[in-house]
Amino acid sequence: MAGQVERPPKPVDVARWLWIASACVGMLRFVAELFDREMLVAAARRQNPGLSQDQIDAGVNGGVLFGLVIALAVLVAYTRLANAMARGRNWARIVLTVLGGASVAFGLFRLTAWAGGVAASLGVEMRPVDLGVTFVTTVLDASAIVLMYRASGHFAKKRVAVDTDFLRT
Repeated sequence: MAGQVERPPKPVDVARWLWIASACVGMLRFVAELFDREMLVAAARRQNPGLSQDQIDAGVNGGVLFGLVIALAVLVAYTRLANAMARGRNWARIVLTVLGGASVAFGLFRLTAWAGGVAASLGVEMRPVDLGVTFVTTVLDASAIVLMYRASGHFAKKRVAVDTDFLRT
Protein backbone atom coordinates (compact mmCIF):
# COMPACT_ATOMS: atom_id res chain seq x y z
CA MET A 1 0.00 0.00 0.00
CA ALA A 2 1.13 3.54 -0.72
CA GLY A 3 2.21 5.47 2.34
CA GLN A 4 2.50 2.35 4.51
CA VAL A 5 5.65 2.27 6.59
CA GLU A 6 7.60 -0.96 6.35
CA ARG A 7 8.69 -2.37 9.70
CA PRO A 8 12.43 -2.93 9.97
CA PRO A 9 13.74 -6.43 10.65
CA LYS A 10 13.78 -7.34 14.35
CA PRO A 11 17.59 -6.97 14.78
CA VAL A 12 17.45 -3.47 13.27
CA ASP A 13 14.50 -2.47 15.45
CA VAL A 14 16.25 -3.75 18.57
CA ALA A 15 19.44 -1.90 17.52
CA ARG A 16 17.41 1.31 17.21
CA TRP A 17 16.17 1.01 20.78
CA LEU A 18 19.64 0.05 22.05
CA TRP A 19 21.07 3.26 20.52
CA ILE A 20 18.34 5.32 22.13
CA ALA A 21 18.77 3.53 25.48
CA SER A 22 22.53 4.08 25.40
CA ALA A 23 22.04 7.78 24.69
CA CYS A 24 19.51 8.04 27.52
CA VAL A 25 21.79 6.28 30.03
CA GLY A 26 24.70 8.50 29.09
CA MET A 27 22.57 11.61 29.20
CA LEU A 28 21.10 10.74 32.61
CA ARG A 29 24.58 10.25 34.06
CA PHE A 30 25.76 13.53 32.54
CA VAL A 31 22.71 15.39 33.87
CA ALA A 32 23.23 13.86 37.34
CA GLU A 33 26.79 15.22 37.29
CA LEU A 34 25.49 18.63 36.25
CA PHE A 35 23.32 18.74 39.34
CA ASP A 36 26.23 17.97 41.68
CA ARG A 37 26.55 21.65 42.45
CA GLU A 38 29.13 21.25 45.21
CA MET A 39 31.50 19.43 42.86
CA LEU A 40 31.00 22.03 40.11
CA VAL A 41 31.58 24.95 42.47
CA ALA A 42 34.69 23.28 43.94
CA ALA A 43 36.08 22.64 40.43
CA ALA A 44 35.36 26.24 39.37
CA ARG A 45 37.04 27.55 42.53
CA ARG A 46 40.15 25.39 41.91
CA GLN A 47 40.41 26.60 38.31
CA ASN A 48 39.74 30.27 39.08
CA PRO A 49 40.65 31.03 42.71
CA GLY A 50 40.40 34.79 42.17
CA LEU A 51 36.69 34.80 41.30
CA SER A 52 34.02 35.93 43.74
CA GLN A 53 31.25 33.58 44.85
CA ASP A 54 28.76 35.45 42.63
CA GLN A 55 31.02 34.99 39.61
CA ILE A 56 31.48 31.29 40.37
CA ASP A 57 27.72 30.82 40.83
CA ALA A 58 27.02 32.58 37.54
CA GLY A 59 29.62 30.47 35.74
CA VAL A 60 28.28 27.23 37.23
CA ASN A 61 24.68 28.20 36.34
CA GLY A 62 25.69 28.99 32.77
CA GLY A 63 27.65 25.77 32.53
CA VAL A 64 24.70 23.71 33.77
CA LEU A 65 22.34 25.36 31.29
CA PHE A 66 24.80 24.85 28.42
CA GLY A 67 25.34 21.23 29.50
CA LEU A 68 21.59 20.57 29.51
CA VAL A 69 21.25 21.99 26.00
CA ILE A 70 24.15 19.84 24.77
CA ALA A 71 22.73 16.72 26.46
CA LEU A 72 19.34 17.28 24.84
CA ALA A 73 20.95 17.90 21.43
CA VAL A 74 22.96 14.67 21.69
CA LEU A 75 19.86 12.68 22.69
CA VAL A 76 17.87 14.15 19.78
CA ALA A 77 20.73 13.45 17.34
CA TYR A 78 21.08 9.82 18.44
CA THR A 79 17.32 9.32 18.28
CA ARG A 80 17.12 10.76 14.77
CA LEU A 81 20.11 8.72 13.61
CA ALA A 82 18.66 5.54 15.13
CA ASN A 83 15.30 6.17 13.45
CA ALA A 84 16.93 6.89 10.09
CA MET A 85 18.98 3.71 10.47
CA ALA A 86 15.82 1.72 11.22
CA ARG A 87 14.27 3.09 8.01
CA GLY A 88 17.19 1.52 6.13
CA ARG A 89 19.42 4.54 5.66
CA ASN A 90 22.93 3.17 5.29
CA TRP A 91 24.55 6.56 5.94
CA ALA A 92 22.90 6.58 9.40
CA ARG A 93 24.18 3.06 10.06
CA ILE A 94 27.70 4.21 9.13
CA VAL A 95 27.52 7.29 11.37
CA LEU A 96 26.23 5.19 14.27
CA THR A 97 28.97 2.64 13.65
CA VAL A 98 31.65 5.33 13.86
CA LEU A 99 30.14 6.95 16.97
CA GLY A 100 29.43 3.61 18.60
CA GLY A 101 32.86 2.23 17.72
CA ALA A 102 34.50 5.24 19.36
CA SER A 103 32.25 4.83 22.39
CA VAL A 104 33.07 1.12 22.69
CA ALA A 105 36.80 1.78 22.31
CA PHE A 106 36.72 4.54 24.92
CA GLY A 107 34.60 2.41 27.26
CA LEU A 108 36.98 -0.54 26.96
CA PHE A 109 39.92 1.80 27.56
CA ARG A 110 38.30 3.21 30.72
CA LEU A 111 37.36 -0.22 32.06
CA THR A 112 40.81 -1.63 31.29
CA ALA A 113 42.54 1.38 32.87
CA TRP A 114 40.46 0.91 36.00
CA ALA A 115 40.90 -2.87 36.18
CA GLY A 116 44.65 -2.62 35.62
CA GLY A 117 45.06 0.09 38.23
CA VAL A 118 46.41 2.54 35.66
CA ALA A 119 43.71 5.12 36.39
CA ALA A 120 44.41 5.08 40.13
CA SER A 121 48.17 5.34 39.60
CA LEU A 122 47.58 8.46 37.48
CA GLY A 123 45.31 9.96 40.14
CA VAL A 124 42.14 9.58 38.06
CA GLU A 125 39.12 8.88 40.25
CA MET A 126 36.66 6.43 38.74
CA ARG A 127 33.53 6.17 40.86
CA PRO A 128 31.51 2.94 40.81
CA VAL A 129 28.53 4.66 39.16
CA ASP A 130 30.78 5.95 36.37
CA LEU A 131 32.19 2.48 35.81
CA GLY A 132 28.67 1.04 35.78
CA VAL A 133 27.47 3.56 33.22
CA THR A 134 30.60 2.97 31.12
CA PHE A 135 30.02 -0.79 31.21
CA VAL A 136 26.31 -0.48 30.34
CA THR A 137 26.80 1.97 27.45
CA THR A 138 29.72 -0.07 26.08
CA VAL A 139 27.59 -3.23 26.03
CA LEU A 140 24.58 -1.40 24.54
CA ASP A 141 26.66 0.23 21.79
CA ALA A 142 28.54 -2.97 20.90
CA SER A 143 25.28 -4.92 20.77
CA ALA A 144 23.62 -2.28 18.59
CA ILE A 145 26.53 -2.34 16.13
CA VAL A 146 26.38 -6.13 15.82
CA LEU A 147 22.60 -6.13 15.36
CA MET A 148 22.72 -3.43 12.66
CA TYR A 149 25.03 -5.58 10.56
CA ARG A 150 23.06 -8.80 11.04
CA ALA A 151 20.38 -7.38 8.73
CA SER A 152 22.52 -5.85 5.97
CA GLY A 153 19.90 -6.66 3.34
CA HIS A 154 17.58 -4.11 4.94
CA PHE A 155 20.06 -1.38 4.06
CA ALA A 156 20.96 -2.61 0.59
CA LYS A 157 17.39 -2.36 -0.68
CA LYS A 158 16.85 1.11 0.77
CA ARG A 159 19.79 2.88 -0.86
CA VAL A 160 18.95 6.00 -2.80
CA ALA A 161 21.08 8.54 -4.66
CA VAL A 162 20.18 11.47 -2.43
CA ASP A 163 18.74 10.87 1.02
CA THR A 164 17.01 13.82 2.64
CA ASP A 165 14.96 11.85 5.19
CA PHE A 166 17.27 12.93 8.01
CA LEU A 167 16.18 16.52 7.46
CA ARG A 168 12.49 15.63 7.54
CA THR A 169 12.48 13.49 10.68
